[in-house]
Amino acid sequence: MFPEYDVIVVGAGHAGCEAAAAAANMGSRVLLVTMNMQTIGQMSCNPAMGGVAKGQIVREIDALGGYSGLISDRSMIQFRMLNRSKGPAMWSPRTQNDRLRFAEEWRLALERTPNVDFWQEMVSGLIVKDGRAAGVKTAMGLEIESKAVVLTNGTFLNGKIHIGEKNFGGGRTGEKAATGITEQLISLGFESGRMKTGTPPRVDGRSLDYSKMEEQPGDEEPGKFSYKSETQPLAKQMSCWITYTNPDVHGQLSRGFEQSPMFSGRIQGLGPRYCPSIEDKINRFSERDRHQIFVEPEGWNTIEIYVNGFSTSLPEDVQYQALRLIPGFENVRMFRPGYAIEYDYFPPTQLKLSLETQLIENLYFAGQINGTTGYEEAACQGLMAGINAHLKVNEKEALVLKRSEAYIGVLIDDLVNKGTIEPYRMFTSRAEYRILLRQDNADLRLTPIGHRIGLADDERVSAVHDKTENIRKLAVELAKTKVDPDQVNARLTELSSANIREKVSVTHLLKRPEITLREIRQLHSSLAKLIDSYSADVAEQVEISVKYNTYIDREQKMAEKIESLEHYRIRPDFDYDRVKALSSEAREKLKKIRPETLGQVSRISGVSPADVSVLTVYLGK
Repeated sequence: MFPEYDVIVVGAGHAGCEAAAAAANMGSRVLLVTMNMQTIGQMSCNPAMGGVAKGQIVREIDALGGYSGLISDRSMIQFRMLNRSKGPAMWSPRTQNDRLRFAEEWRLALERTPNVDFWQEMVSGLIVKDGRAAGVKTAMGLEIESKAVVLTNGTFLNGKIHIGEKNFGGGRTGEKAATGITEQLISLGFESGRMKTGTPPRVDGRSLDYSKMEEQPGDEEPGKFSYKSETQPLAKQMSCWITYTNPDVHGQLSRGFEQSPMFSGRIQGLGPRYCPSIEDKINRFSERDRHQIFVEPEGWNTIEIYVNGFSTSLPEDVQYQALRLIPGFENVRMFRPGYAIEYDYFPPTQLKLSLETQLIENLYFAGQINGTTGYEEAACQGLMAGINAHLKVNEKEALVLKRSEAYIGVLIDDLVNKGTIEPYRMFTSRAEYRILLRQDNADLRLTPIGHRIGLADDERVSAVHDKTENIRKLAVELAKTKVDPDQVNARLTELSSANIREKVSVTHLLKRPEITLREIRQLHSSLAKLIDSYSADVAEQVEISVKYNTYIDREQKMAEKIESLEHYRIRPDFDYDRVKALSSEAREKLKKIRPETLGQVSRISGVSPADVSVLTVYLGK
């Protein structure tokens, strides 16, 4: 009934969609197995993509040749660049999306990919032969063979939904949980755990009073995620709105704590620290008398509203009564309540940096099964798992992005070397090279890599070459173009910038914090003509390079110094018990994680600099 596939992807959320698309576009024959064909690419939680650090990840996915950026652009209803008041390392793009169109665009994109087949059914187990993943078993008893398997099960593995004192099996509201896989993996020697996440109630937008809220419009000059020209910025946008809880809301919620599954102990799994439920917030931050609520429309043609910041698993009536005490929500009508969901995950220290499991060859994990939270974190793992599954079945070396190359590299390196006991979320603070890993230069960093492995097409890499050359040309032009005091001093005085006494280069002026290329354009018509002859993204790259050159060079040198340890490779079967000078904790961690290089050793939690030195000397012998 089925041909032998190169790669089977289990689950069609953000991770599964990216994994299937990547492997198929690189040439593998892929089967995407999902429990429901109608929920491919569904936004299970908030209808938005990107945000702080997450926006950088979406740009990186796009630069490598993945689809999340394109899908986000095609379905966005608002675009904002966050943290514009800070330095460029912190700028983070974010889109508000039409939930239905987002899922529709993902399904269309996959259906237009010739190498992707679909099968709707629950996967209940794996086919494992001689320590290798060789396919999947379905609930109906079918066996489908493949050369590699990627598990992207999201919150479905033994999922349990909690609302107040009620709980029932489910991977998402209205959808059943997946069973069988966890039990088999444990029998094969894997360690598993439980995590939880939650979602807020959805409400009728017609019942809200927006005059009592703060409007949050999109950017006046909206951007987009994808570097490809096939998507365009929005001509019109929808606004979001901001309101706040108050002591009355908190008091109403507190009355339901006795029925809360989180406080009663019915929920065992740890939830996301940086996206807590509303009951967790008012309990942990009792000194605060209000918390921000984002009122987010779910699309162009729907009245449904997502109440961001009000995630809860309290009883329905408690949720409803508390909502009605929020300004603007006095007459709210609730479509469905919020809930918490518990699910199985597998500590990611059991993976290689390629996302292949250590215990079973050709088996890859991506997304929430690895203990992460968020669409973007899942999508980038799916992309890398799909890429590496294809490379493995074609007997090619795995692609592992370094921490100095991408936020994706930081995320995977953190998961494998440090593990996580709570849902992992990406932040800019996790990246030690965040000045190098900006959202604006993801194409320059990663598109050549995507092209080398056969994922980013010739048009993409050609555009990067052109952009690189234009950046060089404009930088040279600005360095050699001189301005004299008579031309610019009057304008410099208006900008509260020191006057110049002799001719200086435009680059010299641009190094001043208060002078941007926008001001440079206004100094003289010839300068405006020069700058306008280049695209806005080229001009932005040159400006950032000039202003932050010292910091960029410093990070680059630091990255090169640390990278030297990556050249010292360690055999997979290396016997750490022979190195007597290692601490017992280091020996235990090294035997479990099986690092591939000394660089990876240095990033493992519990391995000290002294342990790294000991191992360096031993390997040198």
